[in-house]
Amino acid sequence: MRILLCHAYYQQPGGEDQSFEAEARLLESRGHEVRRYTLHNDAIEDMSRLAIAAKTFWNRSSHRALTRLLRDFRPDVMHCTNNFPLISPSAYYAARAQGVAVVQSLRNYRQLCPGGLLLRNDAVCEDCLGKWFAAPAVRHGCYRGSRMATAVVAGMTALHRMLGTWSSAVDLYFTLSAFAKAKFVSAGWPAEKIAVKPNFIDPDPGVGEGRGDYAVFAGRLSPEKGLRTMLDAWRRLQRPIPLKIIGDGPLAAEIQQFSQAHPHVELLGRRPLEEVLQIIGAARFLVMPSVWYETFGRTIIEAFAKGTPVIASRLGAMAELVEDGATGLLFTPGDAADLASKVQMLASDPIQRHRLGRAARMEYERQYTAEPNHEQLLEIYRRASANRGATRRRASVAAP
Repeated sequence: MRILLCHAYYQQPGGEDQSFEAEARLLESRGHEVRRYTLHNDAIEDMSRLAIAAKTFWNRSSHRALTRLLRDFRPDVMHCTNNFPLISPSAYYAARAQGVAVVQSLRNYRQLCPGGLLLRNDAVCEDCLGKWFAAPAVRHGCYRGSRMATAVVAGMTALHRMLGTWSSAVDLYFTLSAFAKAKFVSAGWPAEKIAVKPNFIDPDPGVGEGRGDYAVFAGRLSPEKGLRTMLDAWRRLQRPIPLKIIGDGPLAAEIQQFSQAHPHVELLGRRPLEEVLQIIGAARFLVMPSVWYETFGRTIIEAFAKGTPVIASRLGAMAELVEDGATGLLFTPGDAADLASKVQMLASDPIQRHRLGRAARMEYERQYTAEPNHEQLLEIYRRASANRGATRRRASVAAP
């Protein structure tokens, strides 16, 4: 197939950027002809607020560039990972004008929540779910703590809802978990236009030995990741186990300060993926204490691939990926005492850790390797192409 991949890189690198690159490599390695259209959101730093707002609604220069690329490349499908804010929904219309099917990954909840997380004050929030205009989010300044910026995002999603962009300009969406799909469906999105395809890890990093005397967290150091809950849990441990924290973000200084008072907690900062996987593979277990509805949780399957059990919040996709007592343990979201109890339990039981880690590895081999993901991705592209073809036929019949 000929596939055009479309993505705006985040200012703070994260899982969506990794997934975009991973899917590109997967398709190229299977012989597909792949082109990339990318922008980087770092460009925002040199733009006025008015220019950012205008491009969020409709980026004319991106639309022109994509139109030229689509005419030259003639792809079978355009697959968008992240268009926000600089590429904008104008990308869909460029593809539609050329008769190209459009697939959009739903890796956060941006179309339902200006903040993208369904989270406010470190707690799950569904106040805007299903609303045409996200007025509660604007009132609370849920996007970057700014009412003005939030109004721009809320206005963009409302305008494109009114224009029918989300319903007619995209041929097929996919979420990473059944939980995330259910959230979109509960907000009024048609279930038949949303597929489910998880992330994957390729190449196989191999099973780790799990002999390190520590637990590990890997991810963005931000409030929604539940880091304060995790630190509170470590403060409560009667027999502290060393904790390695990998990543960077707005809470880095706070975590560094905590580690100075609690030497068994170590902040490693951002590390290359290969090193991250080595650290995870040597850990007794990985902790994922998020307090938002994770759409997936890439570090969970990284741990599974290394045969490392996971302690995760019983929330969102985490509770879908981690089977309590089988591939890891679940705890009550935001409950530091419950997390501390599960940490103490798993830290002191090597037989259970081995059993859970072995089952986690088997789950990776069953669901999260490259080959089944490639087949799922192709099926999504085929469904999108069929939907686009049906739309063209209906338009032809309706024409005078």
